Amino acid sequence: MSDAFKTFRDPLLSLYQSAVTEVANKVDGQNRAVAKSRFGVQRSMSSTLQDIAVDIAEREYNLSVGDAVPTLDGNPTACELSKGGMAKVCAEWALRYMKAQALGDTLAVQQLQDEFKAGTCDPAWLTTFEAYGSYFKDGKRKATPYIRAADVGPKTIEIKANARVGLIGDWGTGAAPAMEVLRCIAEERTDVVVHLGDIYYSGTPAECQANFLNPVNAVLRKDRALPVYSLSGNHDMYCGGVGFYDLITKLNPAPLTQPASFFCLRSADEKWQFLAMDTGLHDDNPATVAGALTYIEEDELAWHCDRIREFNGRTILLSHHQLFSAFSSIGGGDSQGKRSAVNPLLLKAFKKLTETKPVAAWFWGHEHTLSVYKPFAGLERGRCVGHSAVPVSVIDEIYKPLSDLNDAPALLDESRLGTRGGVYNHGYALLSIEADLCKADYYQTTAKGRDLLFSEAFR
Repeated sequence: MSDAFKTFRDPLLSLYQSAVTEVANKVDGQNRAVAKSRFGVQRSMSSTLQDIAVDIAEREYNLSVGDAVPTLDGNPTACELSKGGMAKVCAEWALRYMKAQALGDTLAVQQLQDEFKAGTCDPAWLTTFEAYGSYFKDGKRKATPYIRAADVGPKTIEIKANARVGLIGDWGTGAAPAMEVLRCIAEERTDVVVHLGDIYYSGTPAECQANFLNPVNAVLRKDRALPVYSLSGNHDMYCGGVGFYDLITKLNPAPLTQPASFFCLRSADEKWQFLAMDTGLHDDNPATVAGALTYIEEDELAWHCDRIREFNGRTILLSHHQLFSAFSSIGGGDSQGKRSAVNPLLLKAFKKLTETKPVAAWFWGHEHTLSVYKPFAGLERGRCVGHSAVPVSVIDEIYKPLSDLNDAPALLDESRLGTRGGVYNHGYALLSIEADLCKADYYQTTAKGRDLLFSEAFR
């Protein structure tokens, strides 16, 4: 994967990045020498095309582009274009083709196919993007194979008493920072690892295999069996969840198998349980940026409430999306242009979950940072652990609260990430449960190895 890894919270553009990466890998696999000669570059197509896709996706995400994009008209050859020009022409065509597929515009699809056949792009472009058309039907992304609560039943998954649970969020990039974090977790000798969601760019089967399962097996499980679980993030759903739902069947053998996109891990001594909720299901849209507030299905919410009512120990909530944030917009503004820091739909779910018993903490990802919040919105401990792999530039000022919030939650200052090489550090959290106490350690990776940034204990 390119060192310039960048992703966008846009379903169509994420699918586009996935498809371009697949094209690049196919071209490299077919004939590296031909690929270098045709495109006039010395790097592999995997690196070159991913960088081009980032540039195009960023343009599409941030700007309303009025200029016409290059076409294949006139059957241009590589020598007629500037260095890398042919690759860019093919990538521009591919974006228009995917847009037509997502919108169900059959006439445009046919015209673009005709344009492709008159050009000089590698056949892998057309075959790959045709295959990605299977994710759409009648202008919509195909339905996600979500598993209902009734099909799961009261199943819980037992973990050992006094377990050490590793948490990573937004980790599935397959890039060097992700592998560095995974090696650090392997050294912790955890008993369970939970991923809080997002396998990039869009959770295709190939990405779930290459960016998640292969690294987990090679690093975490190279010398022992280790249960690993994954939540559903928005990026996992951009291809309809086909990769994610296949992945969870492969992660662990029975009786440790993850039954659905939501699950319950319960300690053998009945002291602690982790309720993992699916907030990714309703954060997808293949044609435009999703604007709706995400929420939990009612039958799933009832399932989680049942797990809390029947349990005499303490509960920790896990999800991909945040209940609240000081740094990322949630929903639209009011008539005065002010926004709430809280997702009202998840707040409603939280209140229902805590009607009978409180929860000890709620850990989420989604934002590519570590945020250890002070009590807010009725939640004693809200923790964002989304800093496990995606690079975030120091220019982004991730700890600068949004200016249009009615009321912004505050951070514990000592938990803020450091920086390295112009980006914020990556890392993970380690939860150690013992009897009635849970200790949470928050780590960042540095040039010297893992560094304990902040630690807390709660009951």
